[in-house]
Amino acid sequence: MAIWAHRRVPKRTDSFNWRFSSFLVTRKRKREMVSREGMESITVRLSGVENLYFPQSNAISNHPSHRKAALLDLLSRDVALFLERYGSQLTSNELQEFDALKEDYEINWHLKHLRSVMSPTSEELKLRSVTVKNRRRAYLDKLIHDGQYFSEDAMREREPYLHHEYVGKYQDPTGRSMARPGERWSETLMRRSEEAFLMGSDHRDDAINGAHSTEEQHNERETLSAVEMQDQMDQFTYIMQQKFLLGEDHEHLDYSKVDNDETLDDHWQREASHDAEEKYFAED
Repeated sequence: MAIWAHRRVPKRTDSFNWRFSSFLVTRKRKREMVSREGMESITVRLSGVENLYFPQSNAISNHPSHRKAALLDLLSRDVALFLERYGSQLTSNELQEFDALKEDYEINWHLKHLRSVMSPTSEELKLRSVTVKNRRRAYLDKLIHDGQYFSEDAMREREPYLHHEYVGKYQDPTGRSMARPGERWSETLMRRSEEAFLMGSDHRDDAINGAHSTEEQHNERETLSAVEMQDQMDQFTYIMQQKFLLGEDHEHLDYSKVDNDETLDDHWQREASHDAEEKYFAED
């Protein structure tokens, strides 16, 4: 009797389990293709990286040996998840350790993505620049909607001299010097001292330029109508918003969190779709 006749062919009902088992075996073999030396070197280095992310459910201590054990465990179990979570922390040489696994679609995707970030092409740089601009505009919309970051008080704290030039020197100094909600007395004194210095600077400039010093003439020069004051405030706000978009607010917020926040893409796409709809109906 032919030998092949005795071979057990998987039944139709067993096909899924058979394919899934083969998949697990293949993944296991591929994990074993990462050199033990490479895994050891990578996890040792990453265990010393400050503020490295670990899931809270794992309750990993800050001791390097515990962190290394957790990293090594994940790398041994799921290479794709390891690359997703810690790939941005790897060097180009460390990424080469995973080249033997490129036949795995998910792992290969992560490797290509990480390398494009490390050494982007000119086209990728252009795309990244557009993406960053769109995300900052989306975040700007959120900040405007929240109302705090671009409030007059918050902008004055960030740019006191610019605020004084556009708005402050036209305002009532008595009202400006009052303590604000949540402001400590020491902060009030500091602000009043700074505003007094700015006002004194204006007076010195007037004296140098031969300006008249009578109270009537001074008030006439400093007083603006409500419409003019609003225009000055609008100009000041516009400048502050442009400073944010250009990345000049790095002392006040973390741009990396904004520029890498993929959730902001949805906001921008909704805005773009809304603008396209308005344009379509306007043309009708």
